[in-house]
Amino acid sequence: MSETVTNWAGNITYAAKELHRPHSLDALRALVAGSARVRVLGSGHSFNEIAEPGAGGVLLSLAELPAPVDVDTAARTVRVGGGVRYAELARVVHAHGLALPNMASLPHISVAGSVATGTHGSGVANGSLAAPVREVELVTADGSTLRIGREDARFGGAVTSLGALGVVTALTLDLEPAFEVEQHVFTELPLERLEFETVARAAYSVSLFTDWRAPGFGQVWLKRRTDQPLPGFPWARPATEKMHPVPGMPAVNCTEQFGVPGPWHERLPHFRAEFTPSSGAELQSEYLLPRPYALDALRALDAIRTTLAPVLQICEVRTVAADEQWLSPSYGRETVALHFTWVADTAAVLPVVRRLEEALEGLDARPHWGKVFTMPAETLRERYPRLADFRELARSLDPGGTFTNAFLRDFLQPLS
Repeated sequence: MSETVTNWAGNITYAAKELHRPHSLDALRALVAGSARVRVLGSGHSFNEIAEPGAGGVLLSLAELPAPVDVDTAARTVRVGGGVRYAELARVVHAHGLALPNMASLPHISVAGSVATGTHGSGVANGSLAAPVREVELVTADGSTLRIGREDARFGGAVTSLGALGVVTALTLDLEPAFEVEQHVFTELPLERLEFETVARAAYSVSLFTDWRAPGFGQVWLKRRTDQPLPGFPWARPATEKMHPVPGMPAVNCTEQFGVPGPWHERLPHFRAEFTPSSGAELQSEYLLPRPYALDALRALDAIRTTLAPVLQICEVRTVAADEQWLSPSYGRETVALHFTWVADTAAVLPVVRRLEEALEGLDARPHWGKVFTMPAETLRERYPRLADFRELARSLDPGGTFTNAFLRDFLQPLS
């Protein structure tokens, strides 16, 4: 059956004429083993061609597979199916009195797709969403099943793997006791004399928002665990009305604010799980840099804000703890993440993205794997010191390149 398959934002139309939705693991294994090229679409919340299998390739959805969410309360772990989304996972985990350490701003994205691309939340002590993963289950190119756990020397390449090793059918994640969070929103934080490190440490999770129409940040969102101290925040004024990150947008779908305590999964995301985002009239980019460069990066953006602002809906600044995933944008370094939500106009946005990347030159920026960027493959290769290890891992698990596409091929080719 022929169909038009697009990503969530609608800016990518895939060459595949059908989105395959196997209903069993046996059907998935047979499909993978019988296909020359395979990519998995996940929740479709990527803004580039990372999921594109190419003409004649197979594009897979795991949405119809069995979707286990098996909690082991004694071990404080959960085994979750590859097609499960964070909102579904969080509800089950919380019902067992347990929690994930962090969540992304949107709870509607798939767990497997998020960790495969290095997606994250915020907090100086919080790693990316891949950090709690302790085991990956894959269907490899020959249709067989492989499990890779933390004790395996290959584990550093197996979680944030860009879909290059196989189809992730399940993940096992570490959990912790459930906790409550209060969300406090402040307005008008100046860039001048900003003590970035102090601000970033003001709560369990901190997000700064600006549309770059003026220097500084229009909003600061602090998410405080109620079992941790409440620090003062003297640098900005408390909001007097409920806020949406994008100025002028209704805040009804945002998570509870004004310090009302609630379960972790109802406060750590910016948006409520009951809100189902439509196909988004937006594009997104994100760049992750060493956190000591945070102020240099913000000043560089301020210097080009007249270029950014006309096509920018909002920019969010967050922090991510260092991790050990070879292809994670926060691999080996404490990180600041600069996220950009653009208008839905590719022709207008791409020149601005190029100018933005020029402004960040010299600051060792790594783009988010699922967002819009123009950085050439040779530059990317220079910024991942474990790339050769990952290349060997991909070659050993997928010698025929079943899971490699045009997006990855340049990046994974041997250095000259």
